[in-house]
Amino acid sequence: MNILLVYPKYPDTFWSFKHALKFISKKAVNPPLGLLTISAMLPKNWHKKLVDLNIETLKNKDILWADYVFISAMNIQAESAKEVIKRCKSFDKDIVAGGPLFTEEPNNFKMVNHLILNEAELTLPDFLNDLELGNPKQLYQSKEFANLTKTPLPDYTLVKTSKYNTLNLQLTRGCPFNCEFCDITALFGHKVRIKTTEQIINELEAIYKTGWRKNVFFVDDNFIGNIKILKNNLLPKIINWMENKNHPFTFSTEASINLSDDDELMELLT
Repeated sequence: MNILLVYPKYPDTFWSFKHALKFISKKAVNPPLGLLTISAMLPKNWHKKLVDLNIETLKNKDILWADYVFISAMNIQAESAKEVIKRCKSFDKDIVAGGPLFTEEPNNFKMVNHLILNEAELTLPDFLNDLELGNPKQLYQSKEFANLTKTPLPDYTLVKTSKYNTLNLQLTRGCPFNCEFCDITALFGHKVRIKTTEQIINELEAIYKTGWRKNVFFVDDNFIGNIKILKNNLLPKIINWMENKNHPFTFSTEASINLSDDDELMELLT
């Protein structure tokens, strides 16, 4: 089975960083972590190819090669996603789509063969099982939230690292706050779900093995959602790993302002 993983292009907005990236000779900020995780969930004997439209063009030969085209997108990428879908359908390709755009607007994408909504750890396995049985459905969704300790190691082998400013990984989903401008709690809930420290160290190792020696971005919407685990386990283990590897990475993330109330946590993060 040949699987083409396509990440739509960001428009010229805040999200693209298009003009700033020119100064550092990079095409995009970071690779599509969702699709890297999807790749890791697919059968090992399937052939996979990633095309990120923010760093390269989608070629006809790539579409022709594919048995299925998997697309993941955020709402800001809607226009590009629709163009990709239309183009792939012109080649009579079956399309599998997921991510925030399709989860929040499924009725706008009736042309997609299979919608894998909500968190893929819960809905993708059902699709793959039905596909193997020969009767995949058009819609897969779940009201539950995934156990991140079951989330596989992202497939960083697909990444063209020289094109990006950072590589990325995820520690948590969910946020305890309820900011009116943010849809994260609608997507992932208020309960902070967290990967194990072993998972994060394994992901750092995988990034290290690609040859990457620059910034690593934790994509969490609020990295300090579980301060106890950070202080007592994860951050000391990362510090030890970094020392053993001669400090190969710098780190960046997003965190709520209450970080400033905890001097010990700020010290660990520096």
